[in-house]
Amino acid sequence: MGTDNQERVIVRRGGDHTRRQAQRVALELFTKQGYEATSLRQIAEELGITKSSLYYHFPSKEAILRSLFSDRATEAEALVAWVREQPRSPRLLETAVLRWVESLSTDKLHGIRFMAANPLIARTMEGAEEDSVGSNLTALADELVALLPSPTPADTLLVRMSILSINAAVAAAADTDIADDEIVGAATTAARTLIRLVTSGADPSPLDRPEN
Repeated sequence: MGTDNQERVIVRRGGDHTRRQAQRVALELFTKQGYEATSLRQIAEELGITKSSLYYHFPSKEAILRSLFSDRATEAEALVAWVREQPRSPRLLETAVLRWVESLSTDKLHGIRFMAANPLIARTMEGAEEDSVGSNLTALADELVALLPSPTPADTLLVRMSILSINAAVAAAADTDIADDEIVGAATTAARTLIRLVTSGADPSPLDRPEN
């Protein structure tokens, strides 16, 4: 009993670290052997703690997945707040987009990859957390488009595409052995290219087609 109490004290002191490790281990197990085949007890064993200690942070597997949405939503909200505090200039557009794209860690890439490969599970996660991610990214796009002197519908679309470049890169890298750092690098290049197309004033519309 004393050992269990000591472990609880350690878990509380390192709560954030334990929480992040639980998210990482859970995603690895979900990806390797499937969501349904993974139990909280197995996640706890991989972490080297008791199930009750893990339960202190996450009462269910669903709670772990929802926490990933919640964390990402918080990051998006913080970025929107940061943008609103900065001097207004078109240059801020590229800086903000790259902040978002380059904030993706390996664990976050695993999360995007897992949800893309498990659409049925993703749909069960739809709720306040996921809505918050989407609404905050929409708010970010709106703030950035407003930095342009005369934004067009195409500009709005390109800005939104740049924000979602990491999702596109993960999808494009499916069934390949491309390393995570290369995926983030490709997403960064795509985002920068799209934003510079917008801020350069070039016409992003399709080339005129000759009449038949």
